[in-house]
Amino acid sequence: MPTDFISLFTAALVAAAAPIIAKLVPRGLVPETVILLLAGALLGPYMAGVIELTDSIDMLSELGLAFLFLLAGYEIDPKSLSGTQGKKGLATWVVSMAIALVLILLSPSLSVSHIDGLAVAIALTTTALGTLMPIIKERDLEGTPVGGGILSFGTWGELCPVLAMALLLSSRSEWKTLLILAVFVLVCVIMAIVPAKARRGGHRIYRFLASKRNTTSQAFVRVTVVLLIGLVTVSAVFQLDIVLGAFAAGFILRYVIPEGDHELESKLDAIGYGFLIPVFFVVSGAKIDLAGVGENPLLLVLFICALLLVRAVPIVVALSLGKGEDKLSMHNRITVALYCTTALPLIVAVTSVAVKAGAMAQDVAGTLVAAGAVTVFLMPFLASLTYRVVDAKPIVAVQEIAAHPNDIRTILHEHLDMERMMVRQEAAARLAMRSSESKDEDIPWQEAAFALQRKSERKRALDTLLDAAAQDFAAHKDEIEHFIEEGPRGDIVEKATQQREERRKRLAQAAVREHQRRQNEIGRMMSREKKER
Repeated sequence: MPTDFISLFTAALVAAAAPIIAKLVPRGLVPETVILLLAGALLGPYMAGVIELTDSIDMLSELGLAFLFLLAGYEIDPKSLSGTQGKKGLATWVVSMAIALVLILLSPSLSVSHIDGLAVAIALTTTALGTLMPIIKERDLEGTPVGGGILSFGTWGELCPVLAMALLLSSRSEWKTLLILAVFVLVCVIMAIVPAKARRGGHRIYRFLASKRNTTSQAFVRVTVVLLIGLVTVSAVFQLDIVLGAFAAGFILRYVIPEGDHELESKLDAIGYGFLIPVFFVVSGAKIDLAGVGENPLLLVLFICALLLVRAVPIVVALSLGKGEDKLSMHNRITVALYCTTALPLIVAVTSVAVKAGAMAQDVAGTLVAAGAVTVFLMPFLASLTYRVVDAKPIVAVQEIAAHPNDIRTILHEHLDMERMMVRQEAAARLAMRSSESKDEDIPWQEAAFALQRKSERKRALDTLLDAAAQDFAAHKDEIEHFIEEGPRGDIVEKATQQREERRKRLAQAAVREHQRRQNEIGRMMSREKKER
C-alpha cells in the first residue's frame, strides 16, 4: 500500500510540474505529454525505480486511457467521418495498412501470418488522436482547416486500428470475433438511442438529472462515468480492448449531445486532464526501458521512418488529390500528415496484446512504444517548422543563390524577412478570425486587453522592421550613388541593383499571393461554418 501511494504521489507531482516545465521551454517546442512520458521513463522501474507498476497504479492508468479515448471520441464530429475528407481518411488508412503489410513482408524477422507481424503493421497505421487533442488545443488549431484535417484523418487512424486489433489479434476464431463485435455494436446502439430519445422528448428522468447537474449530485458527470465504465466493462467481458469501449462511449455522448455541452466538457476535462490522463502518460513512460532502446537505436529510427512512410506519405497524397476550394496548401497538407503520424496509446495497446500472447518480444515492444513516444514530440515539432520552412521559399532561394552566388547573404536575409512577415500575417489573420467569430459574444475585458496588447506589440515590431528596411535601403542608395560617380563600375553596380530589386519584387509578389491564399482559405472556412450554423 505505501508503494502505491508513493508511485501515485510521484505521478501527481510530475503532472503538476509538467505545465511549468513546458512553459520554460522556448516557443513551447516540447508538449506536456512528452514531459510526462520522459519523466515516467526516468522515474520508472527501469531507471530510478520511484514509480512501481503495481496493480493499483495499472488500474488508474487504464482509467486514464479510458478517459483519454472518451474525450477523443466526444471531440469527433460524425460529419468528419461521412464527408469527403472523412471518406478520404478511411481510404487512406486502407492504403496505409497495405503499405505496412508490404513492409512487414519484406522484413526478414516478421511475417504477416503471425500475430507479431500483424501487431507491428497495425501499430504503424495508428494515429493517437486522444494524445493529439491536448496538443491541438495548446497550438490553437481547433476550428482551423489544419485542425479539421487532423480530425478527419486521425479519427479513422484511431478507429480502424482498434477494430483491426479486435479482429486480427484475437485468439478466437474470426466468426466468433465478428459475432462479439456485432453484439457490442448492438449494445452501443441501444445505449445511444434510449438517452437521446429521453433528452429530445423531455422525459421526467432527464429533467430530474438536469436539475441535479450543478448540485453535489453532479448527475450528468455520474451518468457519463457510468456510460464509460459500462462500455469498458462490456469490452473487458468480451475480451476486447478497453479502447474500443471508451471510444464508443465518446461517440455515444456526442450522439446524445450533438450540439455539445460546454459545462459538462469542462467537468470531464477537469477529471481527465486534471488527474487520470497525466497518470496514464506517466505510467506509459515508466514502461519504457530507455537502456534497452539505447542498445538498438537503429530499430528505433527504422520504426520512426516506417511510421512516416506508412502514415504521413499517403495522407499528403490524399490531400493533394482534392480539387476546388477545400484543397489545402502544401504546407498545410504536410502539417496534417505529420500530426496524424503521432502515435502512442494504440501502440501501447497493440504491443501489450502481442506481448501477453507471447508473440512479440518485450524489447521490440519497448522500442515500438519508444518510437511512438518520440513521435509525440517529433511530429508536432516538425509540423510547427513546416510553415517557417515553406514560407521562406527554400527552393526559390537555392535557385537565386545558384544564379547569383555572390549575393548569398542578401538572398538569405530577404527570404528570412519574408518568412517573418508571413508569420505575422498568419497571427493577425487568426486574431481577426477569432474576433469575428466572437463579436456577438461577451468577451472578458482581460482577454480584450490582452488581444489589444498583442496587436500593439505586432504593430511596434512591424514598424521597427520597416524602419530598419528604410535605413538599410538608404545606406545602399548612398553606396550605389558613390559607385556610379566613380566611373566604369557604375554599370556593374546598377545592373546588380536592378537584379536585386527584381528579386525583391518577385519575393514581394510571392508574399502577397501567399497572404491572399491564406485569407481566401480563412474566408472559405468561415463561410462553411456559417452554412453549418
